[in-house]
Amino acid sequence: MTRTLVTYASKHGSTEEVARTVAARLRDTGQDVDVRDAAIVDDLEPYDAVVVGGSLYMGRWHGDARSFVRRHRAALEERPLAIFALGPRSLAEDEVAGSRKQLTGALTSLGVHPHFIAIFGGVVDPTKLHFPLNRMPATDARDWNAIRGWSDKVAARFADYLHAAPVHH
Repeated sequence: MTRTLVTYASKHGSTEEVARTVAARLRDTGQDVDVRDAAIVDDLEPYDAVVVGGSLYMGRWHGDARSFVRRHRAALEERPLAIFALGPRSLAEDEVAGSRKQLTGALTSLGVHPHFIAIFGGVVDPTKLHFPLNRMPATDARDWNAIRGWSDKVAARFADYLHAAPVHH
């Protein structure tokens, strides 16, 4: 059985919710999945594949996601890797493209090359924000059908990849 880590860096919980949905879809395909906060993961040895999720804030990928990738870069190169980010306040093409550019910049500077990358809409909950951001309107641009569809694609490709190549830890 494939053992997969789904790890997340979430400031207010919306990225964790997406990570848990991704994990549930992977479990539905028979994978053994652990869901853990990126800040506390210290060893990738038990895992055959990894999914990393992090939110984008003010043009930067969450610091815990960046630190996770830095700490485990060598191990990530040996495993199928999927990365997602929550960022745009809407799914307008220009906002999604801007978020993709931000994530691509982070991944390039980290020197990591994931097999799958996705940008999902973000969440703004003004009750969890400080002034002046708490004046923003509440939004939730997560497209749960797209999240589930991407998760299913990742699950299938992880399985194909892991069956085609011997796993080296």
